Amino acid sequence: MIDIYNELTSIVDKDFVSNKPEELYIYGRDPGLMPAHEPEYVVMPSTVEEVQAIVRLANREKIAIVPKGGGLSLTGLVIPQKGGILLDMKKMDRIIEINEKGSYALIEGGTTHGALKSHLLKNYPHLRHSIPDSPPIATVVANAVIHGQGRLTQQRGFNSDMVCGLEVVLPTGEVCKIGTSAVSDYWFSKGAPLPDLSSLFFGWCGTTGIITKMAVKLYPCKKLRDVMLFLTDRAELVPDIMLKLGRTEMIEDLVVTAQPIPLRYAGNYYILFYITGDSEEELEYKRKYCWHTLWEYFEKRDGGFVSLVPEMKAPLLSMPSKDTTRFADVSKGGGFEYSGPIAPIEKYAVYVKKLEELAVKYNLYYSSAARMIDGGHSMMFSFSYTFNRADAQTMKRAKQALDEAAEYALDNGGVMWKPNLDEQKITIRKMDPNTLELMTRIKKLLDPNGIMNPGNWEVL
Repeated sequence: MIDIYNELTSIVDKDFVSNKPEELYIYGRDPGLMPAHEPEYVVMPSTVEEVQAIVRLANREKIAIVPKGGGLSLTGLVIPQKGGILLDMKKMDRIIEINEKGSYALIEGGTTHGALKSHLLKNYPHLRHSIPDSPPIATVVANAVIHGQGRLTQQRGFNSDMVCGLEVVLPTGEVCKIGTSAVSDYWFSKGAPLPDLSSLFFGWCGTTGIITKMAVKLYPCKKLRDVMLFLTDRAELVPDIMLKLGRTEMIEDLVVTAQPIPLRYAGNYYILFYITGDSEEELEYKRKYCWHTLWEYFEKRDGGFVSLVPEMKAPLLSMPSKDTTRFADVSKGGGFEYSGPIAPIEKYAVYVKKLEELAVKYNLYYSSAARMIDGGHSMMFSFSYTFNRADAQTMKRAKQALDEAAEYALDNGGVMWKPNLDEQKITIRKMDPNTLELMTRIKKLLDPNGIMNPGNWEVL
């Protein structure tokens, strides 16, 4: 019988291969509610050739293989459900190229958002990329793979929409370039004018290949940035307020928060939106324009702007935001997870009502952040609940609330974002059967031995 550990050490230096219980323990869980399941081996490659060799080994021996970035999805997407090899991308973290005139960055699969942000600030301060509200150790590739959002989502769409090229190791070991890089030295498009094959790797939870390089679009980094806050106590007005602001085409980002604590938040909906400019005059023009856009709500006493002193603005302007990590410890014990449907903005009021109902039903603290996507074409709405990780009963209640929220969202126009295993099954159950059949054919074609992150999107 083949010795997998020795085979892996023949590919990667033995210091970067492990089957030690204490290290497998760390890789078998994440901060969310999904049950732990440990891999049999952990390996850290440093080159695409090493990734190829590891994948070929796994494919030949029909061993599960799970690629891992920062492991911050909260929904168990990189918990190795069927053991096998966990492939940690940390060492593949080079920023290969910043194409200033082409406005893109070419990076390796383990590059973090924090590293790319720091590199741009130091060397190209006039350029920026879309940064999600997750810790800086989140990887750029993993965020795009799950269709993540960031500080440019309102203007540009999902972070996967801001990708302009891929290098992928397929489940059978071949290296494939996706986009213009397949025929050109430049990575300026992930598809057009060629057939767009990039969707074979976004939203599939690592079940169709391992991305070893990615090109992401860069955008002008304005000199000044400001945040404004509009407050209303009527949830049914929130969608129109969001759309009016989005259609000004003057805001960078928009997030609506709803939560019962601190007490000043209770019963109110906080609409935070961000503007940028290269001069104070430009910012002031945008402030006044947004003010006039929402003036009708002020006249009817349905809402109003809240003045923010510099001390209040500072945490709101931080990128990434620290609000999520602060909420995670409301119940003490550091437990936090959310069910996050992508949905029409018009569903905001019924979603927030359900959020509050579930919090009462299961006796949980709640929070929600609804982010507008692509100028208002959709939103990401989070049914967020916090729990004590040392309290099994609280964790059980949180899981029940999240499952019920997912069912409700799918019955009311939503589609689950970065779905956990249970949410994937609900989605599959509600999916058009011909779409499901197409997914099955694609998965079989790309991964004939079913080795890639098995347990996720199991459509067979």
